[in-house]
Amino acid sequence: MRRNIARTIVTSIAILAIVMSNSLMAAVRLPGFFNDNMILQRDIPAPLWGWADAGEEVTVEFAGQTKTVKTGADGKWMVKLDAMKASPEGRILKIGGKEIKNVVVGDIYICSGQSNMEWSTRGSLNAAEEAQNAKYPLIRLVTTPRLQIPTPQDDIKAQWQECSPQTVGNFSAVGYFFGRKLHKETEIPIGLINSSWGGSRIEPWIPPEGFMLVPELKQIADQVAASAPGSEAFKKGYQDYFNSLESWMPKAKAAVAEDKRPATPPSAPSSKGLPFGATGMYNGKVHALAPFGIRGAIWYQGEANGGEGVEYFHKMQALIGGWRRVWNQGDFPFYFVQLADFRGPNKNAAGGDGWAKHREAQRQSLTIPRTGMAVITDIGNARDIHPKNKQDVGLRLALWALANDYGMKDIVCSGPLYKGIKVEGNKIRVSFDHTGGGLMIGLRKNGLEPTKEAADGKLQHFAIAGADKQWHWADAKIDADGKTVLVSCEAVAEPVAVRYAFAQNPEGANLYNKEGLPASGFRTDNW
Repeated sequence: MRRNIARTIVTSIAILAIVMSNSLMAAVRLPGFFNDNMILQRDIPAPLWGWADAGEEVTVEFAGQTKTVKTGADGKWMVKLDAMKASPEGRILKIGGKEIKNVVVGDIYICSGQSNMEWSTRGSLNAAEEAQNAKYPLIRLVTTPRLQIPTPQDDIKAQWQECSPQTVGNFSAVGYFFGRKLHKETEIPIGLINSSWGGSRIEPWIPPEGFMLVPELKQIADQVAASAPGSEAFKKGYQDYFNSLESWMPKAKAAVAEDKRPATPPSAPSSKGLPFGATGMYNGKVHALAPFGIRGAIWYQGEANGGEGVEYFHKMQALIGGWRRVWNQGDFPFYFVQLADFRGPNKNAAGGDGWAKHREAQRQSLTIPRTGMAVITDIGNARDIHPKNKQDVGLRLALWALANDYGMKDIVCSGPLYKGIKVEGNKIRVSFDHTGGGLMIGLRKNGLEPTKEAADGKLQHFAIAGADKQWHWADAKIDADGKTVLVSCEAVAEPVAVRYAFAQNPEGANLYNKEGLPASGFRTDNW
């Protein structure tokens, strides 16, 4: 009898211990994208965080490291693992009794923008072949769900996957081809976070901090601040609303008593909305990712803002500066895509049309530190805003990263970019950065084939103007130095400015460097 009682007591204690253990494990909650197959950023203290009961101790173990932290009164905790070297070894990450399997260490990039970033590998050129060959278990993929909300989201549920023929088809094509190039050149594990949304403008992706950094966007910044619960502007806005409501109420009652229709009541601040849905996609698809360690970001967006000029540059300043401030990880690399050629060409518009000023604003964004721009006006489609050659887009973005961030200084990462001009009589000499092995006249690309030189070709789509600001199509020749272009026109005796490929669809624009990368369109004036 006593033995049976003893066994019962021991069994009860064991069951109680298991229940208590499970209860403690269940109390620790992790972000919804902390799961199997994830990747941690190398070479920086890697932040890991979550939630638990106030005052609870949480232990994190990975790669020989053990970190313990006590949860704050708000139920939040965070640890930072010591900086680690890249590692392809899939190891177990233990957090508060939970196990996350097959975790590697490498470089992580956010892939964001609108539909051309969201566009899947399944929809790109040679889709079947690309999927069949996508056997890269050390490239890790995750896509955030669509969510646009007025307040920041603290969590995102998304599942990491190894890159394979089964998983790559639905993933961002530009993101995948970018990451594949980096992985093949460096053999470092690469993590790609696809946080994009077709048809989106830039404003929804900008955090409040970003708008506040740019004086030219003060009006939007003020509206964003006024919509943020807890801010002084928010409180003042509602206090003004309450005062207006109190003033309106007796007048409304009096009107009703006199059988009259009362005036429209004042509108609450929150009902006014934000211009262009500002901050909404950042709140729903980006905010919860920070401060997860990343190497950088790539961005393909602009069609939805295509009617803008310099204001888009200001918004790029807000986007990049805002993300960098939110991550608090310094000026991490940010590489973006200039808009492709689209719609029928206007051969009579020597001075430019359509997206020309928008592309100029994108080119101006290169003045932001640690940025790079992929020029793709040679691979677009006049009848399709979603050109299928995403391979070259990803490649050209990757060239910037390889040259600037991976020590491969010999790589030419860009086509010619306008540097300056010098008037020489009735000609203007244009100089460029990123001339590589020299300038050349290129044939338009044929699919994924490399750009070929047109030995007997003639430079196209240069225009020149005098002080009268009248634009004329010009003759342009690559000088014997191979680094500059001489531009002239018989109708302009005293030229002052040059434009190149300054059009919605600069069909025929054919200035490249010997590495086969196209020159960006540009203007030397500010008219």
